[in-house]
Amino acid sequence: MVDAGGHLVSFARMDKAEIAGPHLAVAKAATAVAHRCPSGDLAAESAPGASLAGLASSGGGRYVVFAGGLPLWAPDGRVVAGIGVSGASAPQDLACAAAAATLWPSPR
Repeated sequence: MVDAGGHLVSFARMDKAEIAGPHLAVAKAATAVAHRCPSGDLAAESAPGASLAGLASSGGGRYVVFAGGLPLWAPDGRVVAGIGVSGASAPQDLACAAAAATLWPSPR
């Protein structure tokens, strides 16, 4: 989990997790916060020739544009945190993040 500024505030790693998972999970959460949308929603827009082309290669690898990152919203409509999950397939990462997000009191 990251805060509204994309700073890591909580993290858990399963035993034997692949090396890329921890980096990708935090980056997915930061991407969701920065763009106020699920990280996977940015894939099409960041493709070559699209409006956000090159997004995934900007920010020193901080942005990840595939599923698994979700923003968390405050009752007043502000994004106040983000959840990121990585290590399985994109649909599985998203499902896990969505399950975790249900524990957050959200107006959405």
